[in-house]
Amino acid sequence: MKQSSLFCTAPDGVRLAYAVSGDGPPLVMSTTWVSHLGSEWRSLAWEPWLGALSADYKVLRYDPRGSGLSDRDPLDLSFETWIRDLESVVDAAGFRQFSILAGCQRGPAAIEYATRHPERVRKLVLFATYPLGRMRRPNRPEEAEKTRVVSDLVRVGWAQENDALLQIFANAFQPGGTVEHWRSLSDQQRAATSAETAARFLDTAWNVDVREVARKIKCPVLILHPQRDRVVPIGEGRSLVSLIPGSRFIEIDSGNHIPLVDEPAWPRLLSEVRSFLAEPATVSSARFDELTPRELAVLDGIAEGMDNSELAVSLGVSEKTVRNHITRVFDKIRVKHRYEAIVLAREAGLGANSRLTRARTGTSVPRA
Repeated sequence: MKQSSLFCTAPDGVRLAYAVSGDGPPLVMSTTWVSHLGSEWRSLAWEPWLGALSADYKVLRYDPRGSGLSDRDPLDLSFETWIRDLESVVDAAGFRQFSILAGCQRGPAAIEYATRHPERVRKLVLFATYPLGRMRRPNRPEEAEKTRVVSDLVRVGWAQENDALLQIFANAFQPGGTVEHWRSLSDQQRAATSAETAARFLDTAWNVDVREVARKIKCPVLILHPQRDRVVPIGEGRSLVSLIPGSRFIEIDSGNHIPLVDEPAWPRLLSEVRSFLAEPATVSSARFDELTPRELAVLDGIAEGMDNSELAVSLGVSEKTVRNHITRVFDKIRVKHRYEAIVLAREAGLGANSRLTRARTGTSVPRA
């Protein structure tokens, strides 16, 4: 599978590498805590994900600051920079409206992004992730000892090729794997970043708290979690579903934080993700039947993430006219807030240049 690797710049000047592969509905894949856009295609852990998802979607991935092809020595590795980097990458790639598949340490950043940008995230898949970093969890004394051990494993074993300490670390991710699986994951992580940066990543991830933010998510959310996950306990996945309104929770029968391709959990995982992300074929709500073609085009633009000025340019009218259209649309579909209209419209298949709107309004947006 071919991928195109590109670069953009974060607000603080850090250079970020990103890549796009496949063709289909846009999907941001953010699943590895440290990454390298090139070596992941050779990874026994991640190549199956990339191949399967790139066959169905236009997949956008990026190397977080401090890893891979992105700048390796940024001064700031705070959680806030993780959000800004995601914002920078999707903007640079031209992804206006998309779904996100996020896992492990990248899950909290995806949760924060989806809350800040409800008009852009169509659906959110959270895999083996958490709302609360391990240093913030109730059993803090026990977790503090675990973090010390993990930090030592990373700092001592990271730079040594095929080091047994780093393979112990990898074993926690795939206890059902072989020595080759552990070595492959260790090699991929070692290529991605330095021991010092890896330890800084862990420190940031272990101290996040997105519990209140998670309560504000408006898009549909699917939460998947391996039942016997050693890296992120399944209780964290259950916490997420209790926090996110309307979310769906599925336990995956696996002890691997990253499922293996030869275990039953892998096809089940793919099937659930594909089913959840599948676009609805038709508008399901009778509320839309009252909309004129122009009003439907306005709602489609809102679902795509356009603000009023962008809608005015797209439709060839004034912003005042756009506001009048929006008032009538909201009255007809019975919502009070823009985010409510976005959620309802996306559930109906609008947004992202939907085929439905073109079919009902013609091949182009009406200009009169």
